[in-house]
Amino acid sequence: MAPLHPDLRPHRPTHAAPELAPLVADLFAKAPPPQRLRLLNSLLRPVGPLALVAIAAGAFGNLLPTNYWRVASATLEDAMRLTGWQVLELARYVEQKSPEAFARLPELLPDSPLWMGSLSGALLLLGLRALARRAR
Repeated sequence: MAPLHPDLRPHRPTHAAPELAPLVADLFAKAPPPQRLRLLNSLLRPVGPLALVAIAAGAFGNLLPTNYWRVASATLEDAMRLTGWQVLELARYVEQKSPEAFARLPELLPDSPLWMGSLSGALLLLGLRALARRAR
């Protein structure tokens, strides 16, 4: 298993709770195209129009829905164009604004070998399970 890319490693004090965003971004970077698209669209659900143009220097601005009341939606081409760093910024925003959105990630990839095939996937799954237990 390859270690997390240095730009995707969490930057936090040792006593803080682990950040899930770097693990999500690393999982995104390693995922095959269809799973990248599902992860990306899941992360975009809680993101409003202003945040779309502000996150990652506007990298998600082209995903603004034409109808204001719709949720942003990415295409497979969008998912392949975005970098791990850009998704890290998006995941950090979602982690702060709507951390419960991460709880839906295991539903998106129920049979994915990524969960156990990569360190980030395994750690993310463990973190999400811990988050769910803490919420109960």
